[in-house]
Parts: sequence; C-alpha cells; structure tokens
Amino acid sequence: MRSVNVQIDLHELTKGNNIRYQLSTSQLIERILHKNEGILTDTGAVSVSTGKYTGRSPKDKYIVDEESVREKINWGNVNQPISKESFRTLYTKMLEYLHGCEEVFVFKGFAGADTKSRLPIQVINEFAWHNLFAQQLFIRPTEEELVNHEAQFSVVYAPNFKANPEIDGTNSETFIIISFEERVVLIGGTEYAGESKKSIFSVMNYLLPEQDILSMHCSANVGEEGDVALFFGLSGTGKTTLSADPHRKLIGDDEHGWSDHGVFNIEGGCYAKCVNLSREKEPQIFDAIRFGSVLENVVLDPDTRIPDYNNVSLTENTRASYSLQAIDNIVVPSVAGHPNTIIFLTADAFGVLPPISKLTKEQAMYHFISGYTSKLAGTERGITSPQATFSTCFGSPFLPLDPSRYAEMLGERIDKYEAQVFLVNTGWTGGEYGIGNRMKLEYTRAMIHAALAGELKNVETVKDPIFGLEIPTRIAGVPDEVLVPKNTWTDKEAYEVKANELARKFKENIKRFPNVTVEIIEQGGPIL
Repeated sequence: MRSVNVQIDLHELTKGNNIRYQLSTSQLIERILHKNEGILTDTGAVSVSTGKYTGRSPKDKYIVDEESVREKINWGNVNQPISKESFRTLYTKMLEYLHGCEEVFVFKGFAGADTKSRLPIQVINEFAWHNLFAQQLFIRPTEEELVNHEAQFSVVYAPNFKANPEIDGTNSETFIIISFEERVVLIGGTEYAGESKKSIFSVMNYLLPEQDILSMHCSANVGEEGDVALFFGLSGTGKTTLSADPHRKLIGDDEHGWSDHGVFNIEGGCYAKCVNLSREKEPQIFDAIRFGSVLENVVLDPDTRIPDYNNVSLTENTRASYSLQAIDNIVVPSVAGHPNTIIFLTADAFGVLPPISKLTKEQAMYHFISGYTSKLAGTERGITSPQATFSTCFGSPFLPLDPSRYAEMLGERIDKYEAQVFLVNTGWTGGEYGIGNRMKLEYTRAMIHAALAGELKNVETVKDPIFGLEIPTRIAGVPDEVLVPKNTWTDKEAYEVKANELARKFKENIKRFPNVTVEIIEQGGPIL
C-alpha cells in the first residue's frame, strides 16, 4: 500500500475538478433536485429518504487505537477500537472512490459558537443533501472567516461506499470512524445524516475537556435578565418543548459547552424529531421547516407534498434539520453567561419520582452520571412493561472519556457558579404507566418557571425517604398533593414496591462506573 498523508490527500481531493465548494442553499437544492436525491415539500423544504438506515448505527462506530489517545479513551461497547491499518485501508479506498464521483460537495464551517474555543471543520460529502444538512447544522463562516479558514477536523462521508467486514475490520458494511491523530472522521455505508452531526459532537466531547471546557448534551436558553438555564433529558422527556419558552431566548437545542466565559452552542442549527408534529404543539419546529431545511423519512402527500407527520411507516425517528436562523426567539451569537439553573428531565413511567426536587451537588453528579428515563410498553418489540433506561450524562453514545470526568467538571462548576439543580419528572403520577396519568404539562411549566425565577431557593421541602430528594411542599399553580408522589397513589403499598424497585435499579446501574467516588454514591443516590 502506498504511504498515506491524510491532510495532503484531503487537500488534493478538495481541489479536484469534481468538487463543488461552499455552495449556497439555493445551489445545493438545485443539485439535490437535479440528482433526484430528494423532492420539495409544500413549504419548500427538502424531503429525503435514508433507505434502510433510519437512525444511528452505534455498533458500527469506532475510534482509532492511537498512542496519543489510548490511555484516555473509555474503551468498550460505545467506544470500540479499530486499528490504524484498518483506518488507513478504508481511508485510501474512500478517497479513491470519491475521486471517481461525478460531484463531491465541500462545506467549511465551525463547531462551537465561542470564537476562543471553536473548531474549524470541513465536511466532504458524496450527496448534495448531506452537504445541505451540514450547512444547516454547523456554524456557517462569514466571507471574511472563510478566507482564513483552515479545517482542523474533517468529516468524509460517502454513503454508497461500503466496507467489507472480512478485510476492513468492521462489523458490517457501515462504519463511523474517528481518528484523533489524523483529525478525520470517516462515514460510509449509511445515509442517515445524523451520523455526521453526532460524530463531530463526539470529537468535541474529547477536545473540549482537554481545554477545561465541559461539553454537554443539553438545550439552553436565557431570560430577559440574562439568567441562563440548561435542560438535560433523553428522548420523550420534553427537553425541546420545555426549553422553547416565549419569554426566554434559545441559545441552542442539543449540544453546548461550558467554559470560564459561560455557555455556548456547539451547533448552528437544530435536528428535531418530528413524529406527530403540529403547529399547535411545537410551533417553532413546525414553522422552521421551510426552504433550506431538510426532512428525513417523512411521508408526503404525493399530490400536495404536505408532510404527514403522523405517518411512521418509514420510521418513528422522522427528523427535521434547520438553521437556528429559522427561529425568531434566539440569541445571536449563541453564547451567554454561566447557568443559574440546571434542569434534569426524566419521564419516570414507574410514577415514583417527584415531579420536581432540589438536588445537592452530589445528587446532581449522581443523577448526571445515571441519566435516567423510562422506555414504555409497546415502544419496542419485547417490552411489555416500563423499563428503566440509563444513558450516562444524558448522552452515553457520544462520550469518548470516562463519564466521571464529565461529572467532576459539572460538580466543580455547580460549586463555582452556585447553580441551582433540579430533577423534574415529566412522567407518571398516581401510579405507574397504565394506571396513573402523565404529569400535566401546565404543572411542569409552572414548576420550571418557579425554579427559573428563583422561587424555590428557600422554599420549604420534605425529604423523599427512598430517593433522598428534597421536594418543595408548595409551588404556585400546582396542587400541593401532586408534589409528593406517594400522596397521589391510592395503593400506598404498591407505591413502596415500585419505588424500591426503581431505587435498586439506580444502585445497580451506578456499579458500572468504578471511578465514581463513594461520596457521590452515598450522598447522591437512593437511601435504601
């Protein structure tokens, strides 16, 4: 095999005659339609299908086993190692493939709105619509910034190039490979655009902590007085809904950094789920889906081209990508001060966690590492009752480092900037799923507004005897009896059984993290 110089090879690739460099939104949409990659909706958004891959492929994600990162990476099922030889073999074949393509699209931009720590990136795509996706999701450079732009990390994305597992060292035809030494991400064998977004997030989750910046999988907004709030939560907990507040400006929807200067958005756009989307429920998302945005796997009416967001025949993971500029109520640029309030959202289908509780620093670190929510019966084959789901730091698939590193950084910042932390349960009350009811959104909003306004700093609380959480006894706009979970259950013994069952699951899950201190486990977790 010939010697490989990655950066020189990439430079040669991006200077080829088949390169379409930094095309405008209109130019990209023209290429998408010409190449039959997608069609337009009634509002002018691009609608595409991603084929058999309608979500991420976590079993096909790798980090190259390189000397400079070997001792830092938290190797395992999430961060699978792949050899340098396999990486270089695939890299060489991918570039040869792209040299032979009729057109290749290049976008240059940034990850990170903070100019002091942002990462200049380039995204090299086989598909025009993937390049449009990159343009929507990452931060676009100004004309002046583009002149001096030198990419420090590259994403090379060729869906029609497939790996041969027998000779390439992969699990399947699909691969997402990060090389921190070569500063390249290779993606092949899948058309799901989210792989490029999340691969750069994984990169930032490695690079930012090296600069003493906490990277976070959360949304963020800021109030009229400059007070900043973070919202952590897994799918189905209401993160997007609750962070979209008409009285607060959105900093970002999904990925942020927390530096000595404050909070900043890592992205320049949003990648929203749009199953059952309506203007009534999610007006910001609904109205953002227009010219320039991209719909993935959403079924359209063949005549009117109106999206049917209730149709999940292709997948429940239907997606919309759009620029932050498509939303009116945003912060420009996407930076703000230090968080005053941190919200951990969970949708507890066991119906035993308080609808809101105040967390100590140790409890915050414990629940951050836990990243708990529930999978509901019927949402996946084989699930017949609610199942506890734990996603470390609310983003385990994207964390290259040991989770305790991120938790320690969070704890340090909670102390330093005196942030108030709350655990908010948007799940069930009065019984588990199938017996109780979902917490009313109006109650959840009232609780969060009280937290953001500082009304819960000195409020009277009672301690949950099982989870050790401090529960406010009175919040304006919320019935008192709703605040303490046990009081909402008719069968108190059944509550005790379910609460202890979930507490044991928490205790079992935390054992997966040997570097978590005894102090966090004893002071942060369930009492029983």
